[in-house]
Amino acid sequence: MPNPIVKSTSLKTVSFVRMADMTLNDAKIITDHYEAHESEDVVTQVLGLLHQLKGPTFGYQIDRFDHSLQCATRALRNGEPDEIVVAALLHDVGESIAPWNHSAVAAEILKPYVEERTYWIVRHHGLFQGYYYRHLEGGDRNERDMYRDHQWFDDCVAFCQEYDQNCFEPDYDELPVAEFEPLVSEFFKNGLKQPGS
Repeated sequence: MPNPIVKSTSLKTVSFVRMADMTLNDAKIITDHYEAHESEDVVTQVLGLLHQLKGPTFGYQIDRFDHSLQCATRALRNGEPDEIVVAALLHDVGESIAPWNHSAVAAEILKPYVEERTYWIVRHHGLFQGYYYRHLEGGDRNERDMYRDHQWFDDCVAFCQEYDQNCFEPDYDELPVAEFEPLVSEFFKNGLKQPGS
């Protein structure tokens, strides 16, 4: 089965087989390819990661896919900026490939496209979410306090409280993923906020 991301193109191909032999013209060819396909490819891939959250519930009443839709729906209904709605939708996309450090995976995917504050919130949401359950497992629910003096500490607390810990309801009327796809597409097509991140 062909990879849907690989597209036929009229763009040129580089001359090298080892990067040590790359020329200035080769670098431009690569840049042209990335610019031609970047936002579309990122949207396809990130939505694919979101869909991979369907299925196992790991003991919750809903799967992580529905959880993500609930998070984004709540953020949207609360009038949050598009960046926070997208962050709420995608904050757990790393779960299927990196469950123990999924926050870092999701944050790094979003990093070039979001403000530093949003990156920090997504990057630390897993630790902050532990406030709700770590003590039940014999851990320290206040581990997040190591960041107490950070400028976005309260923002991450609020994100977890409003758009994460409360989004496991089997009967919640979350919007379908199709409602968010145009927003995600527009968000990534608007380009990089932190180029070279």
